[in-house]
Amino acid sequence: MEETKKILFVLILTILTMIAEIYFGFISNSMALLADGFHMGTHALAFGLAYIAYYFCNKYINSNKFKSGTDKIKELAGYTSSLFLGLSGILIIYESIERIFNPLKIDFTQAIIVIAIGLTINLISIIVMDFDHFHNHMHNHPHTHKKTDNNFKSAYLHILADLLTSICALFAIVFAKYFGWVLLDPIIGVLGGLIIIKWAIGLIKATTIKLLDIDTKDNSKN
Repeated sequence: MEETKKILFVLILTILTMIAEIYFGFISNSMALLADGFHMGTHALAFGLAYIAYYFCNKYINSNKFKSGTDKIKELAGYTSSLFLGLSGILIIYESIERIFNPLKIDFTQAIIVIAIGLTINLISIIVMDFDHFHNHMHNHPHTHKKTDNNFKSAYLHILADLLTSICALFAIVFAKYFGWVLLDPIIGVLGGLIIIKWAIGLIKATTIKLLDIDTKDNSKN
Protein backbone atom coordinates (compact mmCIF):
# COMPACT_ATOMS: atom_id res chain seq x y z
CA MET A 1 0.00 0.00 0.00
CA GLU A 2 1.48 3.31 -1.11
CA GLU A 3 0.31 5.28 1.95
CA THR A 4 2.03 2.80 4.27
CA LYS A 5 5.41 3.29 2.59
CA LYS A 6 5.09 7.07 2.70
CA ILE A 7 4.12 7.09 6.37
CA LEU A 8 6.98 4.72 7.24
CA PHE A 9 9.56 6.89 5.44
CA VAL A 10 8.36 10.06 7.18
CA LEU A 11 8.27 8.21 10.52
CA ILE A 12 11.91 7.10 10.17
CA LEU A 13 12.95 10.60 9.03
CA THR A 14 11.17 12.18 12.01
CA ILE A 15 12.72 9.74 14.52
CA LEU A 16 16.24 10.34 13.15
CA THR A 17 15.71 14.11 13.32
CA MET A 18 14.36 13.84 16.86
CA ILE A 19 17.39 11.81 18.01
CA ALA A 20 19.84 14.21 16.33
CA GLU A 21 18.22 17.31 17.81
CA ILE A 22 18.05 15.87 21.32
CA TYR A 23 21.66 14.64 21.14
CA PHE A 24 23.10 17.93 19.85
CA GLY A 25 20.82 19.82 22.20
CA PHE A 26 22.38 18.05 25.17
CA ILE A 27 26.01 18.41 24.08
CA SER A 28 25.55 22.08 23.12
CA ASN A 29 23.22 23.00 26.00
CA SER A 30 20.74 24.31 23.44
CA MET A 31 17.26 24.44 24.94
CA ALA A 32 15.84 25.37 21.53
CA LEU A 33 17.17 22.20 19.93
CA LEU A 34 16.04 20.09 22.89
CA ALA A 35 12.54 21.54 22.82
CA ASP A 36 12.17 20.97 19.09
CA GLY A 37 13.55 17.45 19.48
CA PHE A 38 10.92 16.52 22.05
CA HIS A 39 8.29 18.24 19.90
CA MET A 40 9.36 15.99 17.02
CA GLY A 41 8.67 13.08 19.35
CA THR A 42 4.95 13.89 19.46
CA HIS A 43 4.82 13.85 15.66
CA ALA A 44 6.77 10.58 15.55
CA LEU A 45 4.11 9.12 17.85
CA ALA A 46 1.38 10.29 15.45
CA PHE A 47 3.14 8.86 12.39
CA GLY A 48 3.78 5.61 14.26
CA LEU A 49 0.09 5.38 15.08
CA ALA A 50 -0.82 5.97 11.42
CA TYR A 51 1.61 3.27 10.28
CA ILE A 52 0.26 0.74 12.80
CA ALA A 53 -3.28 1.46 11.59
CA TYR A 54 -2.30 0.73 7.97
CA TYR A 55 -0.46 -2.42 9.06
CA PHE A 56 -3.51 -3.89 10.80
CA CYS A 57 -5.85 -2.77 8.00
CA ASN A 58 -3.73 -4.73 5.53
CA LYS A 59 -3.36 -7.69 7.87
CA TYR A 60 -7.08 -8.10 8.54
CA ILE A 61 -8.44 -6.86 5.22
CA ASN A 62 -9.96 -10.28 4.44
CA SER A 63 -10.82 -11.16 8.01
CA ASN A 64 -14.39 -11.88 9.13
CA LYS A 65 -13.68 -10.35 12.54
CA PHE A 66 -14.57 -6.89 11.25
CA LYS A 67 -18.20 -6.86 10.10
CA SER A 68 -17.96 -3.39 8.52
CA GLY A 69 -14.43 -3.80 7.19
CA THR A 70 -11.16 -2.44 8.56
CA ASP A 71 -11.67 1.22 7.64
CA LYS A 72 -12.58 2.10 11.22
CA ILE A 73 -9.07 1.14 12.34
CA LYS A 74 -7.78 4.06 10.26
CA GLU A 75 -10.55 6.32 11.55
CA LEU A 76 -9.68 5.45 15.16
CA ALA A 77 -6.00 6.19 14.48
CA GLY A 78 -6.95 9.47 12.80
CA TYR A 79 -9.14 10.42 15.76
CA THR A 80 -6.38 9.65 18.29
CA SER A 81 -3.82 11.51 16.19
CA SER A 82 -6.13 14.53 15.98
CA LEU A 83 -6.20 14.64 19.80
CA PHE A 84 -2.39 14.81 19.81
CA LEU A 85 -2.59 17.55 17.18
CA GLY A 86 -5.02 19.55 19.32
CA LEU A 87 -2.81 19.06 22.39
CA SER A 88 0.17 20.33 20.39
CA GLY A 89 -1.78 23.50 19.53
CA ILE A 90 -2.76 24.02 23.17
CA LEU A 91 0.86 23.63 24.34
CA ILE A 92 2.04 26.13 21.73
CA ILE A 93 -0.53 28.68 22.95
CA TYR A 94 0.41 28.01 26.59
CA GLU A 95 4.13 28.48 25.95
CA SER A 96 3.46 31.60 23.86
CA ILE A 97 1.32 33.25 26.53
CA GLU A 98 3.95 32.40 29.16
CA ARG A 99 6.59 34.15 27.03
CA ILE A 100 4.42 37.26 26.76
CA PHE A 101 4.51 37.67 30.53
CA ASN A 102 7.99 36.18 31.01
CA PRO A 103 9.97 37.04 27.87
CA LEU A 104 13.17 35.10 27.30
CA LYS A 105 16.35 36.24 25.63
CA ILE A 106 16.36 34.82 22.11
CA ASP A 107 19.50 33.15 20.80
CA PHE A 108 19.01 33.99 17.12
CA THR A 109 21.70 31.56 15.93
CA GLN A 110 20.14 28.60 17.73
CA ALA A 111 16.65 29.63 16.67
CA ILE A 112 17.61 29.89 12.99
CA ILE A 113 19.31 26.46 13.11
CA VAL A 114 16.21 24.84 14.58
CA ILE A 115 13.90 26.55 12.08
CA ALA A 116 16.14 25.55 9.16
CA ILE A 117 16.11 21.91 10.30
CA GLY A 118 12.35 21.95 10.79
CA LEU A 119 11.62 23.53 7.42
CA THR A 120 13.92 21.09 5.60
CA ILE A 121 12.36 18.01 7.22
CA ASN A 122 8.84 19.32 6.64
CA LEU A 123 9.47 20.06 2.96
CA ILE A 124 10.96 16.60 2.41
CA SER A 125 8.00 15.04 4.21
CA ILE A 126 5.50 16.99 2.12
CA ILE A 127 7.20 15.87 -1.09
CA VAL A 128 7.15 12.26 0.09
CA MET A 129 3.52 12.35 1.24
CA ASP A 130 2.51 13.93 -2.09
CA PHE A 131 0.55 17.19 -1.95
CA ASP A 132 -1.84 16.20 -4.77
CA HIS A 133 -2.74 13.00 -2.93
CA PHE A 134 -3.55 14.96 0.21
CA HIS A 135 -5.36 17.71 -1.71
CA ASN A 136 -7.74 15.14 -3.19
CA HIS A 137 -8.38 13.65 0.25
CA MET A 138 -9.02 17.07 1.76
CA HIS A 139 -11.57 18.10 -0.87
CA ASN A 140 -13.03 14.64 -1.56
CA HIS A 141 -12.68 14.89 -5.34
CA PRO A 142 -15.13 12.27 -6.67
CA HIS A 143 -13.06 11.54 -9.76
CA THR A 144 -9.96 10.58 -7.81
CA HIS A 145 -10.99 9.14 -4.42
CA LYS A 146 -14.21 7.60 -3.15
CA LYS A 147 -13.43 7.99 0.52
CA THR A 148 -11.49 10.41 2.67
CA ASP A 149 -8.55 8.70 4.37
CA ASN A 150 -8.56 10.48 7.72
CA ASN A 151 -5.58 8.45 8.93
CA PHE A 152 -3.45 9.83 6.10
CA LYS A 153 -5.01 13.26 6.55
CA SER A 154 -4.14 13.37 10.26
CA ALA A 155 -0.50 12.49 9.55
CA TYR A 156 -0.30 15.18 6.90
CA LEU A 157 -1.85 17.77 9.23
CA HIS A 158 0.92 17.06 11.74
CA ILE A 159 3.43 17.98 9.02
CA LEU A 160 1.47 21.10 8.09
CA ALA A 161 1.30 22.09 11.75
CA ASP A 162 5.08 21.81 12.04
CA LEU A 163 5.56 23.71 8.78
CA LEU A 164 3.21 26.45 9.94
CA THR A 165 5.01 26.89 13.26
CA SER A 166 8.39 26.94 11.51
CA ILE A 167 7.31 29.62 9.02
CA CYS A 168 5.69 31.69 11.77
CA ALA A 169 8.80 31.35 13.94
CA LEU A 170 11.07 32.41 11.05
CA PHE A 171 8.90 35.47 10.39
CA ALA A 172 8.92 36.40 14.09
CA ILE A 173 12.68 35.84 14.49
CA VAL A 174 13.50 38.11 11.56
CA PHE A 175 11.40 40.94 12.98
CA ALA A 176 12.76 40.38 16.49
CA LYS A 177 16.36 40.46 15.27
CA TYR A 178 16.16 43.43 12.93
CA PHE A 179 13.32 45.50 14.41
CA GLY A 180 13.34 44.48 18.06
CA TRP A 181 9.74 43.19 17.96
CA VAL A 182 10.32 40.44 20.54
CA LEU A 183 6.64 40.13 21.47
CA LEU A 184 5.76 39.26 17.87
CA ASP A 185 7.12 35.74 18.44
CA PRO A 186 4.63 34.71 21.18
CA ILE A 187 1.75 36.57 19.48
CA ILE A 188 2.29 34.66 16.24
CA GLY A 189 2.68 31.52 18.34
CA VAL A 190 -0.83 32.01 19.77
CA LEU A 191 -2.31 32.54 16.29
CA GLY A 192 -0.50 29.46 14.96
CA GLY A 193 -1.75 27.40 17.90
CA LEU A 194 -5.34 28.48 17.24
CA ILE A 195 -5.08 27.44 13.59
CA ILE A 196 -3.71 24.02 14.60
CA ILE A 197 -6.55 23.56 17.09
CA LYS A 198 -9.05 24.44 14.36
CA TRP A 199 -7.54 21.74 12.11
CA ALA A 200 -7.69 19.26 14.99
CA ILE A 201 -11.36 20.01 15.74
CA GLY A 202 -12.27 19.55 12.08
CA LEU A 203 -10.51 16.19 11.99
CA ILE A 204 -12.07 15.09 15.30
CA LYS A 205 -15.52 15.83 13.87
CA ALA A 206 -14.78 13.99 10.61
CA THR A 207 -13.45 10.86 12.33
CA THR A 208 -16.23 10.86 14.94
CA ILE A 209 -18.84 10.81 12.16
CA LYS A 210 -17.16 7.76 10.63
CA LEU A 211 -16.60 5.96 13.94
CA LEU A 212 -20.20 6.42 15.15
CA ASP A 213 -21.76 5.93 11.70
CA ILE A 214 -23.54 9.26 11.96
CA ASP A 215 -25.82 10.02 9.04
CA THR A 216 -25.00 13.63 8.15
CA LYS A 217 -27.92 13.73 5.72
CA ASP A 218 -30.48 13.05 8.45
CA ASN A 219 -32.24 16.35 9.12
CA SER A 220 -34.73 14.97 11.64
CA LYS A 221 -35.05 16.80 14.95
CA ASN A 222 -35.19 13.62 17.03
